[in-house]
Amino acid sequence: MKHVSLGGLDVSRIGLGARPTAGARTTGGVLDVAESVRAVHRALDLGVTHIDTAGVYGPCHSEETVGRAIRGRRDQVVVTTVSGLDPRSGDNPGFIDSGGAGSVKADVERSLKRLGTDYIDLCYHHRTGRNTSVEEAVGALAELVAEGKVRHIGLSEADAVTIRRAHAVHRVAALRTEYSLWTRDAETGILPLLRELHIGLVPRAPLGHGLLAGEIRLVDGLADDDRRRADPRFTGVHLHRNLCVADEVRAIGAEAGATPAQTALAWLLTRGDDIALVPGTRRVPHVEENIAADAIELGATQLARLDSLPPASGERHDKAHMAVADR
Repeated sequence: MKHVSLGGLDVSRIGLGARPTAGARTTGGVLDVAESVRAVHRALDLGVTHIDTAGVYGPCHSEETVGRAIRGRRDQVVVTTVSGLDPRSGDNPGFIDSGGAGSVKADVERSLKRLGTDYIDLCYHHRTGRNTSVEEAVGALAELVAEGKVRHIGLSEADAVTIRRAHAVHRVAALRTEYSLWTRDAETGILPLLRELHIGLVPRAPLGHGLLAGEIRLVDGLADDDRRRADPRFTGVHLHRNLCVADEVRAIGAEAGATPAQTALAWLLTRGDDIALVPGTRRVPHVEENIAADAIELGATQLARLDSLPPASGERHDKAHMAVADR
């Protein structure tokens, strides 16, 4: 497995997103801790050193499951988690933490307990409440760095202005934001800034919330509590247009001897040596499939065709989540 640097933090360039271990979004609330632990162990055995989780996933279940899975193997893995969202929210956008120093520190202490560790390798500040500032939030994380409880600071879904303000307080190692074959907004304003400041990028939803993996054709088969049912990109005419993009990814991948998921991930890996992927799954076969993308070589013509694909149809979040994005 090849490695990359996220602002000085060494990680495998394909990691594991642990959101599905909490039964969130893609599994309709169904929990299977044993299956999730097996998936984490398989990822570690295959050379993954980067596990991404958050207290809000579950809530709490994902961090607890990751903590159980890495017990006895803590020194083999970079663990990333998030401050700035209240775990009681169930990922409801109305439950953003204040982002104040006390809130940030309390978030981290809870995460440390659930993960069963005394330090977090990379802690992202997710979003800042309206009555505080990113400077206060990052300042609190900087104090935790000094105490040894956090080793690197990141931001999640921040805009360019917020990134500069945060980086002025303490070095930001990585930004986690949506970036994939069909969501390429980051290429115009965010990526150039990250490279100017030597900040790594961790793309969220690298498989388009599963659609680019080629396994979803209708939302009818999704669980009632699956958030994609309300995702604009999975509804009506938007879904039809986006499936056309997914079909083209499948066709190009077939030429390269790759699955659709591997094709989408392999394309992202060509975007720079400061990008680390954390596709989410709790299933061992998907872990193995995703990691195999590390060895996929896309030809120049295939890359050009992927580059020319149209962007996704529809907003990337529903209205409630868009209202609090990028801050």
